[in-house]
Amino acid sequence: MSPVVLAVIVGIVAIALGILIGYILRKNVAEKTIGSAEQKARNLILDAENRSETIKKEVTLEAKEEAHKMRSDVEKEVRERRAEIQRAERRVVQKEENVDRKLEGIEKKEERITQHEKDIARKREEIGKVFDRKIAELEKISGYTAEEAKALLLEGIEKDCRHEASQMIKDIETKAKEEADRNAREIICGAIQRCAADHVAETTLSVVNLPNDDMKGRIIGREGRNIRAIETLTGVDLIIDDTPEAVIVSGFDPVRREVARLALEKLIVDGRIHPAKIEEMVEKARKEVNQTIKAEGEQATFEVGIHNLHPELVRLLGRLHFRTSYGQNVLKHSIEVSHLAGLMAGELGLDVKLAKRAGLLHDIGKALDHEYEGTHVDIGIQILRKYKESEAVINGMAAHHGDYEPKSMEAVLIAAADALSAARPGARRETLDVYIKRLEKLEEIANTTPGVDKSYAIQAGREIRIIAKPEEVKDDEIALLARDISKRIESELEYPGQIKVNVVRETRAIEYAK
Repeated sequence: MSPVVLAVIVGIVAIALGILIGYILRKNVAEKTIGSAEQKARNLILDAENRSETIKKEVTLEAKEEAHKMRSDVEKEVRERRAEIQRAERRVVQKEENVDRKLEGIEKKEERITQHEKDIARKREEIGKVFDRKIAELEKISGYTAEEAKALLLEGIEKDCRHEASQMIKDIETKAKEEADRNAREIICGAIQRCAADHVAETTLSVVNLPNDDMKGRIIGREGRNIRAIETLTGVDLIIDDTPEAVIVSGFDPVRREVARLALEKLIVDGRIHPAKIEEMVEKARKEVNQTIKAEGEQATFEVGIHNLHPELVRLLGRLHFRTSYGQNVLKHSIEVSHLAGLMAGELGLDVKLAKRAGLLHDIGKALDHEYEGTHVDIGIQILRKYKESEAVINGMAAHHGDYEPKSMEAVLIAAADALSAARPGARRETLDVYIKRLEKLEEIANTTPGVDKSYAIQAGREIRIIAKPEEVKDDEIALLARDISKRIESELEYPGQIKVNVVRETRAIEYAK
């Protein structure tokens, strides 16, 4: 065997021995370590058992203490509830005793009530017997049975009731008529007072003032050619009499008369008076009058709130500005009738626009009554039909003088408003004197009252303003003064509507600086 192989074998054996020795050594160390760990584990288990026993004892002790405490609390609560139950039982017993006592009282009251009912029934029976005896006696005395007497009584009562009912109905009808009349008067008077249109008193004559009497000769002209030219172009008559510095223009047509008046005034201002100049001035005056007619017609429609009239109707309304009736301006009268009819229609719940429209157009025929034959009503019907006005408006215009039958309440209002406007104090010349006397009487009543210094009748006699004497009338006495004057006016004066008494007291302090 070679030395190398031997060396290898020796090396392998040495390695195997080394491994074996190491294994043996590790095994011994492991066994020692395991034995030590087991010992420690046993020690730990013993310690744990000891500690668990201690904890178990402590927990058991605490549980016993807690249970004892809970038992004490429960026992205490049970005792309290028992005491409360005992108190409640005592209260219930007391209430039962009270209820028993009340029941006894109620039973006694019921017994008394029952006894009273028996007594009442007995007395009622006795009263019934007495009543039957009395009825029998009455029937014997009167000779009528109860049914016959009842029938007679009802018959008499029925007659009395019918009489009273008829009397009551009559009284109600009378009061209703009086109330209706009073309301109608209030509506009419209120409408009159709320409408205060001015009226111009004119005639069929116009006066043109001259700067001197020499102008009369120039107006007449050589052999009267100037005056003939004026009369021919204007269709009026010039009256040149002994009236100093004045020429009178006379004509039935108010528009022609106005044209002649304006032309004369222009000629007098210009100073050159001859036929050619006369023709020029007449043409200028005619244009001015036409413009005035248009403006007045438009102003009238604007004032009453009617804006959809035919232009020719507006022009005819403007012509009424130069037309008078009994001294009353017809255009102003038409505007006032429109306002009055509208106010009354509004108070009565009727068609206000229809009433105003018919009221404004009710005298439209007077614009052409000097050019056509027939009454102004018939002429107005033709004019309104020509310009396609509604039948309601035409009937309202046609019925305002009673010539045609009114077909609506608005037509009746137009007739009433027309009469009211014509009869209003100061509207027409023939009532002017009476109107002035009433105003004078109104001021006289106020001036003759003690404590009054001055008085003024204003607002067409619808108000009197009184100045009181401050040294005689105190502030708290002016109400009494106004009342006294109003009572005197009511007793001493006749007037339409109402009059406002306005008393004014003023104290002035005056000093002089020296």
